[in-house]
Amino acid sequence: MWQAIRRWFDPQEVRTVGTRPDYRFSLANERTFLAWLRTGLALIAGGLAAAQFLPPLPLSHLREVIAVALLLLGGTVAVRAVDHWARTERAIRLGEDLPASRFPAVLALAVGLGALLLVVAVLARAVGRSG
Repeated sequence: MWQAIRRWFDPQEVRTVGTRPDYRFSLANERTFLAWLRTGLALIAGGLAAAQFLPPLPLSHLREVIAVALLLLGGTVAVRAVDHWARTERAIRLGEDLPASRFPAVLALAVGLGALLLVVAVLARAVGRSG
C-alpha cells in the first residue's frame, strides 16, 4: 500500500517502468484524473452547501449526515482519482490491460443514496411545515 502511495508523489518513478507511450494516452489519462477531481470537488462543495444552507430538519441530524456523507465521499473520490491515475499510467507504460475498478459503480450508488437522503430531507421539511 505504501508503495502505491509513494507513486502518487513521484512522477519520475512512473517513467522508469515500461516504455514511453504515445503522449495522447497519457494526456487522456490525465484528463480522466481531472474529471474525477472535479467530481470530488463538486461533492465537497455540495457537502459544504448542505451544512451551510439546509435548514434544520425534523429528523434528528439529517442535515449533518448529508453534509458529512458528501464531504467524505468527495475526499474519497479525490484520493481514488490519484490512485487510478498512477495505476493506469503504469499499465499504459507496461502495455498491460487498464486496471479494472468497481469504484464508478460504488460512487454511482453512493450518489443515488445521497439523492434519496435529500428527497427524505425535502419531504421531512414539507411535512414539518404543514403539520
